[in-house]
Amino acid sequence: MSEEYVVLIREPDWNPGEMSAEAIQAGMAGHGAFQEAVATAGEKILGGSALQSVSEATKITPREGSTPVFTDGPFGETREVVTGFYSFTASSPEQARELAALVPTHGWVELYPVLVLDRVS
Repeated sequence: MSEEYVVLIREPDWNPGEMSAEAIQAGMAGHGAFQEAVATAGEKILGGSALQSVSEATKITPREGSTPVFTDGPFGETREVVTGFYSFTASSPEQARELAALVPTHGWVELYPVLVLDRVS
C-alpha cells in the first residue's frame, strides 16, 4: 500500500519575476522529469505548486488571548525560503527518498511522511 509524502522545495534565493524564460523552461523540464518518474514508479502526484517570492508572503504569529500578529515579507530572519511543494505517494520510505531526490532545486528538499490522523491512537 502506498503512503503519502510531502516534499518541500527550499532555495537560498527565489524571485520568479527575475527568472529568464530559459531558466523557467529548464526548471519546468526538471519538474516534468520528476513527475514522469513518479508515474513510471506506479505512484501518483496528489498536488503541488510553485510559490511566489517571499516578498509576497505573510507571517502569522498567533498570540494566546489576543489578535494574531501579521507581518508582511520579506522576513529578516529568512535565509532560505520554501519555493514550492509536491504531495505524492510512494510504496516505501526508500522509494519516497529516491523520488524526492529527483525534484530540481538550487538548494535542497525536505521530505515528510504525512501523518494519517485516523491511524493515530
